[in-house]
Amino acid sequence: MRTVQRPAVTAVLAAAVLLLTAGCSGADGNAPAPTATGGASAAPSGDASRPGSGSRAEPPPAKGSVKVVSTLTEDLKSPWGLAALPDGDLLVSSRDEGTITRVDGESGKKTEIGTVAGVAPAGEGGLMGLAVSPSFASDHLVYAYFTTESDNRIARILYDEKKPAGQQLGAPDTILRGIPKGTVHNGGRIAFGPDKMLYAGTGETGDTGLAQDKKSLGGKILRMTPDGEPVHGNPEADSVVYSYGHRNVQGLAWDSEKRLWAAEFGQNTWDELNQIRPGQNYGWPEVEGKGGEEGFVDPVAQWKTSEASPSGIAYAEGSIWMAGLRGERLWRIPLDGTEPVADPESFLAEEHGRLRTVVAAGGDKLWLVTSETDTRGTPEPGDDRILNLEVK
Repeated sequence: MRTVQRPAVTAVLAAAVLLLTAGCSGADGNAPAPTATGGASAAPSGDASRPGSGSRAEPPPAKGSVKVVSTLTEDLKSPWGLAALPDGDLLVSSRDEGTITRVDGESGKKTEIGTVAGVAPAGEGGLMGLAVSPSFASDHLVYAYFTTESDNRIARILYDEKKPAGQQLGAPDTILRGIPKGTVHNGGRIAFGPDKMLYAGTGETGDTGLAQDKKSLGGKILRMTPDGEPVHGNPEADSVVYSYGHRNVQGLAWDSEKRLWAAEFGQNTWDELNQIRPGQNYGWPEVEGKGGEEGFVDPVAQWKTSEASPSGIAYAEGSIWMAGLRGERLWRIPLDGTEPVADPESFLAEEHGRLRTVVAAGGDKLWLVTSETDTRGTPEPGDDRILNLEVK
């Protein structure tokens, strides 16, 4: 299938207008947000990115490359989460429709498997992150992060492939409720880590004080058992809070040494890539970007908000790959341990529109999901798409 690329902007004035109008309020555009309205890899586990994929003994080269091999599928509506099944097929969530669709990993054929009961889409909320149980072969469970009328929550859902299409999802079994809900900054990414525990990135809903409140689940990275319970080794024994001081986390990935990385939306100045350590404070709202202030962890890399608005991230070929919404590009951050080998590189700028999710697919392969139909893009025929990438 031919990859559809967007026409190049032919005038400097048009480019300037595009840059100014591409932004949006809240998580995708980094502008000040209103207050809250209320209080994946190809590995069998379906993680957002798993160690071992693209691991290497030597640091990656300073310069990389990205090739769009093909368009796997198109005409997706508000796609958000992506997770791989053991056979290589993909599950993709529709934020605004509350449905999960199975995409054949070879042909791209789409089959809607069902609707997640209880999803209440509004603003940036709806059906967001997906993860496949590490024991999917035996338990057939899919995990979802979604917005309800009262909160954001995480539930596990039985996926019965023997039932008719559209009726294959069981009732959601909520494992964690009470994540603050807002019109914006709902977080939403979930992934099983190399420890087989479930991690979630949340947002502070525009209520900035939640990020520094350790008793709140907003503005945090959470770590829990597959049953939603606090994990032994968490900073506080009775809490799922793993790190705090975050504005809006929508990207989670682990490198080949099992270190956790997270992408975070800034407000007006700096978006961030952070290396996450348990119990640490990542600064929001006291610090945005590299502040060098005692008591706060500085990001490993930062971007102007017009160039990023980062959502999903993945690890492959020694680099973190970060999808940009407002920035409409894919960023490569080559790493030697926890330090960049070189400055981040930009690829695919303005070629496919807003980019929401990126998932490691083994070796030098990535899946990349566009996000033009989320009410903030400018959809063209065929949007939205899943692209098959080859990277170095």
